[in-house]
Amino acid sequence: MSSFFHTVLYIPIYNLLIFLVDILPGGDIGLAVVIATVIVKVIIMPLSLAALRTQRAMKAMEPDMKALKEKYKENQELLAKETFALYKVYGVNPFAGILTLFIQLPIILTLFWVFHSKTLLTVDTSLLYSFVHAPATISPYFLGIFLVTSSSIVLAILAAATQFVQAWYTIPMPAKADKPSMSADMGRAMALQMRYILPLFMGFIAYSSTALALYFITTNVVGIAQEFYIRRVHPKAKVS
Repeated sequence: MSSFFHTVLYIPIYNLLIFLVDILPGGDIGLAVVIATVIVKVIIMPLSLAALRTQRAMKAMEPDMKALKEKYKENQELLAKETFALYKVYGVNPFAGILTLFIQLPIILTLFWVFHSKTLLTVDTSLLYSFVHAPATISPYFLGIFLVTSSSIVLAILAAATQFVQAWYTIPMPAKADKPSMSADMGRAMALQMRYILPLFMGFIAYSSTALALYFITTNVVGIAQEFYIRRVHPKAKVS
């Protein structure tokens, strides 16, 4: 399995990174990390947008879902039947989000893996395709300022800040239920952690490497842009 992912994901992304370094002025590897991240995100964007559409449709159907649960609380079999009928009305595939996540996750982890490498400034020619050339020079600085193989508190803070904005913008905060329940409390606790704890964790990880910080910042900005697009196309069920 590891050999499969190495061949299908790691090597193509590694070649993309080296190709970009080769054609960019000055061999700016930090800029190559940003562009490579954007390219990969654009390639998997249809999956990301499908997951966001599903999320917003699920948000829009919450009032109807709540009414169904109240109406059929004594008949779980009928509740399940009516729930799937409601999914059909809203055009929701409840398994689409999970499938999309499973497809995207290996790609995202591979990006992380490639950019986390401590040998970014060297080129493993044995991994290069025949049409990809080893760069004559590789600049260790992003825009001539940030050393890619070192850490940057500025970029780490920016990674945490963009993650906070993305989480606040994209993750809905469940409304307080009239009747307290364990599921509702867990939902609110999870949303709070994603909004406040995750950005701090992201900043901590980003501080370990400028390359990772650039990857996180780019990923967050693309995520915000995707959510903005979905809100323009599907303005209903805004995140609270």
